[in-house]
Amino acid sequence: MNRLRFTCMFVYATMIALLTSCGGGGGKTTTDSTRIDSTTVNVEPIMNTIVTTPQNMLVIKHKVADFAKWKIGYDEHDSARLANKLHNYVIGRGMEDPNMVFIALKAEDMDKAKAFSKDAGLKNAMGKAGVLGTPSFSFVTMTFQDTAIITSDIRSSAMFTVKDWDAWQNAFEEGKQERMDNGIIVRAYGHDADDNHKVMLVTALMDTAKANAYMKSDILKNRRVAAGVIGEPVRFMFRVVQRY
Repeated sequence: MNRLRFTCMFVYATMIALLTSCGGGGGKTTTDSTRIDSTTVNVEPIMNTIVTTPQNMLVIKHKVADFAKWKIGYDEHDSARLANKLHNYVIGRGMEDPNMVFIALKAEDMDKAKAFSKDAGLKNAMGKAGVLGTPSFSFVTMTFQDTAIITSDIRSSAMFTVKDWDAWQNAFEEGKQERMDNGIIVRAYGHDADDNHKVMLVTALMDTAKANAYMKSDILKNRRVAAGVIGEPVRFMFRVVQRY
């Protein structure tokens, strides 16, 4: 009888110990280390690459005798650009003629930029660097920029006149998906700093064959007419060779 009573007490004590260790007896519960608390997961914010704050720019295009020699002279003249509050942004070379150079500079002060373009020092520096012919200077206020990193370095710069800036912009934005379907991504657009009827548009060509076909198509021609574009755009195709 005593042995049976002892055995029963032992079994009872063992059950209590097991229940307590499993949390069934009201003791401290254990934490499942495999459980993920969604409130503690850090999600990286999505970076907005679209810039709509107006950015003044000086865009220069000219031909050079030798690009490598010109680039040395260009770099040596950087202090003069900085003194006029101009900051390097993009350098490109023509697709058909790699000695045609496209330069985009961010301008803090457009009056200084305009004065710089007429400065005798700049003319002399260009001559020494091997610039041929008369350079073109465009003073532009970019109202849209997409700073996302993309795989293509091929760009198309187009300059044209519109009847009304707002009407053109609205019509242009409506054609976004059509452009993307044809391998074209908008990188920047804006207008002349003093005349918003003169537009500059820079696009990236992700599929050059499709993009070139689209740019020559009646579909795009009709879109331009509907958007109030006057005449044919003046295009320049280039490859980005340096970003700052």
